[in-house]
Amino acid sequence: MSWDYRPLLSGQSRNPISALARGALWCASGFYNVAARHRRRQFDNGKQETFHAGVPVFSVGNLTTGGTGKTPVVADLCRRLRAMDFRVAIISRGYGATDGGMNDEAMELQERLPDVPHVQHRDRVEAARIAVEELAAEVLVMDDGFQHRRLQRDLDIVVVDATCPFGYGHVLPRGTLREPLDSVARADWILITRVDQVDPEDVLAIRSTIAQYAPDCPILETEHRPSTIQNSVGQWEAIEVLNDQPVALVSAIGNPNAFEQTVRDCGAIVVDHLRLPDHDSYERATREKLRAWVTKLKTKDPSPQRLLCTHKDAVKLATDSVAGVPLGYIPIELAYRTSDEPLQLRLELLMGGAVEDQSSREDSA
Repeated sequence: MSWDYRPLLSGQSRNPISALARGALWCASGFYNVAARHRRRQFDNGKQETFHAGVPVFSVGNLTTGGTGKTPVVADLCRRLRAMDFRVAIISRGYGATDGGMNDEAMELQERLPDVPHVQHRDRVEAARIAVEELAAEVLVMDDGFQHRRLQRDLDIVVVDATCPFGYGHVLPRGTLREPLDSVARADWILITRVDQVDPEDVLAIRSTIAQYAPDCPILETEHRPSTIQNSVGQWEAIEVLNDQPVALVSAIGNPNAFEQTVRDCGAIVVDHLRLPDHDSYERATREKLRAWVTKLKTKDPSPQRLLCTHKDAVKLATDSVAGVPLGYIPIELAYRTSDEPLQLRLELLMGGAVEDQSSREDSA
């Protein structure tokens, strides 16, 4: 199993070695903080060149490393834009992709949105060019784009995970913040995800912290809502079958705790959870390790009646069983706890303005 760094960063691990490690990481974070602030000033002061894609760009990003629940947000945003009858393309860096293929997030989005092309390139500007010039995209959704400021955007949506909102209060490597927390002031819209997994007081505290840096930024609260259990061959079952059912979990994601909590909230009894490194590609060695782990669990009491993973894991595993135990995944959809009407109106306003600008350019040509 992979090493879980969260007890160290959160302070739950209190042994002397952990304390020394946190001290060393804190010192390293000081250098990272200086570099991150310098880079931010370069963009803020116009010293770094930026590029316009020629079409509206909507960025969905986050402040921290690890899984904040961006993928359902990206899917929801694309569906809204498609419903307005625009040609949408997703652009991303493609972190974790191998051999020129798509990474797990892109594979999941392709299954969710088969009519929305996804361009992955280390250079987001080049990805935007390909999407617009070669795929005739009329609007771009930039996945994981908050820190990638070379490409101008019309809307910056920041996703904050309620279960671990601010990266343990420190930038990398002492915490998981990608840049200082006051950078949230750049956001145009904030979505707090997984609010159903924390207490209402925690959500209020998150709102209060955000308000210190972005007092006028609108905030929406969302839940990650499971609906069915599916497998790689398209079969599905109602989520209710998990009630009181012993299951094992395997995941290679940024926030495995949130995934496990989702399964527990469905009523399942979690026998064990194999936590792999984020974006693990499930090569042969990993699959053999998984098979041996499941085989061992089958001898325990209770033994798992099924193995569950996330959608991101399922697209890489591409099988409906492991060591004779059925494998399924739980698709997650975004559900708004607060009204999403203001966001919808903002999108319609931005896209309406884009259409008018395009018409004006065509008339003057």
